[in-house]
Amino acid sequence: MTTQQTIDLFTQYVIGNYTRIPVVLVRGEGVHVWDADGKRYLDMFPGWAVNGIGHCHPRVTKALRDQAGILIHVANNFYNEPQGVLAELISTRSFGGQCFFCNSGAEANEAAIKLMRIHHAEQGRYKIITMHNSFHGRTLAAITATGQPKYHKGFAPLVEGFTYVPFSDLDAVKAAVDDKTCAVLVEPIQGEGGINVASRAYLQSLRNLCNDKGLLLILDEVQTGMGRTGRVFGYQHYDIEPDVMTLAKALGGGVAIGAMVAKPAIAKSLVPGTHAATFGGNPLACAAAVATFDAIEKDGLLENARLMGEYTQGKLSALRARFDLITEVRGIGLMIGVQLKGPGKDIVTKCMAKGLLINCTHDTVLRFMPPMTVRREHIDEAVAILETVLAEG
Repeated sequence: MTTQQTIDLFTQYVIGNYTRIPVVLVRGEGVHVWDADGKRYLDMFPGWAVNGIGHCHPRVTKALRDQAGILIHVANNFYNEPQGVLAELISTRSFGGQCFFCNSGAEANEAAIKLMRIHHAEQGRYKIITMHNSFHGRTLAAITATGQPKYHKGFAPLVEGFTYVPFSDLDAVKAAVDDKTCAVLVEPIQGEGGINVASRAYLQSLRNLCNDKGLLLILDEVQTGMGRTGRVFGYQHYDIEPDVMTLAKALGGGVAIGAMVAKPAIAKSLVPGTHAATFGGNPLACAAAVATFDAIEKDGLLENARLMGEYTQGKLSALRARFDLITEVRGIGLMIGVQLKGPGKDIVTKCMAKGLLINCTHDTVLRFMPPMTVRREHIDEAVAILETVLAEG
């Protein structure tokens, strides 16, 4: 099909709930994608951070081909080996929790919210404290947990029981705790909120506060998980452990899968009949996720994420010295934000015209979240394109 033929199909048959770019992507490999007209793009924000190890990683595509010929889906009334293997990988690489599998980050956060409520049901505690500028998904409870009013508009009445406080403000959390509070939900690095990085002191103090008040700490690692920051999970930079962690995006190497991980003493509250996901933990998605772990560990991608993250921040900081429009470069590993004085939408559009795909979040923050397979020459090319766009004004 031509680009226009595909767009026409969408116009007639697909609900228009996305602001779509008039480009039809047809193929991806590593850090590149190609459109229907044959144009190649350098993808520095692949699949909204889903393609964390690049497009069509060979280990993932092989695992998918092999598994698809054996068993694609079975009901969760039965056991399946890939789900068990994946659960072990997540648990042994993190804090020894048990896993519930679903299909997205929003579903993982919904599961965490339900777990908090049922775990504290006998005490009548149900309130969860979340942060301003947070983002936890698009389902009704997840958007209520999200501390950005723009996502709430039109969906009232929202789910009861959420309190919002400023990010990185421990005193505000303390003030918000009451006898109905059961948990605190926070992202180690706010993604959609503008790549806001929690300080070490803040997360450690938050952990201590939760211990002192008998609250559970939920870490939303939907964007920070699976090596993005140079550690398998973002919380590992802070010398703390959560009680519950949510994962998705890069977990399946491009395949839809989410997970909620909870310490066993908490996880046991989800007894049969309390929660489920029909497609959650199916053999195909779990095989892809196992292969993603395999790629990260056997291909040295954590070290590459650390090194290339430092290199990228250095190159972007050099641009800051040249262009007054840039006020800050921040992030950890390959989760990097470039703070601008003004809107960045036009910059993103101009970069795309020159073959570079990046993202602008929170209106004024350019996001660079390249795959963990990225190399220096890719970063050099991306920064050179951005520099050209900034110079052109």
